[in-house]
Amino acid sequence: MLSEPRSGRLAAWGNALLAHRVSPDDAALAIVGEDAVHRVEGLPGEAGPVGLTLALGRLRTLGVAGYRLALPAPGHPLGLSGPPEFNARALEAEEAVVGTGAPYGLVPEVREAGPEGDVHTEVVWHCLPVREAPPADVPSLGEAERELAEAMREATEVLTRLDVAASGPVAEAALDAYRARAERGSGDVLAPGYPPRAVRVLELARRIGLLISLAYANGHGGAVSASEMAARTEALRPVERVARRAQVAAYNAYVEERERGRG
Repeated sequence: MLSEPRSGRLAAWGNALLAHRVSPDDAALAIVGEDAVHRVEGLPGEAGPVGLTLALGRLRTLGVAGYRLALPAPGHPLGLSGPPEFNARALEAEEAVVGTGAPYGLVPEVREAGPEGDVHTEVVWHCLPVREAPPADVPSLGEAERELAEAMREATEVLTRLDVAASGPVAEAALDAYRARAERGSGDVLAPGYPPRAVRVLELARRIGLLISLAYANGHGGAVSASEMAARTEALRPVERVARRAQVAAYNAYVEERERGRG
């Protein structure tokens, strides 16, 4: 299932903060989520790591006017714009935030800390220079929605053809979690200020991600031989790629609408 990347939370709530839709403390609280603490290091003018609230304010002072999400994978620099040093760091983390209006990006480093039995998660965001250029391979919301509709059909056909049934305790737990989130409503999908279409696209991308994760994890279907498992992976890879592109498009919708309105 497509989980919510930390970089997605920072981009979404950072954009809501820039749009004056939330307070600095509320934005920082939403970004941290269930982690223990987030710090930012490498900010211009700062000798060491600083808190998230201060960092977001500093980035705004430096000229950052929006945040984009990047979800790169080997051979697919999705959402990145360079330079190579930043791209390599983002690829290692498999995610990053790219600022617009000023050449700064953020890459998370996740650390586990604390004694055994009381381990908590700490995140250090590394602030690095980025190239101000169009992000790689990010579709518009309209393109993403059309691609997702086709991807949903393809995913269903693939799972049916390979006889991958969504059954078993792992599948049921995943489906229950998805239904519970849907029943709570879509208000927590993105931060305040995002267009309804972005929420819809992100929800559909997550639904496809759920189907893909069930297909990979479920061993009760007919795709049990090595050749069938390879065929399943090969068939689902382009569907997974479409879902990831749509996820990035949804988180980046704030910046895209802002730039379209300014043009």
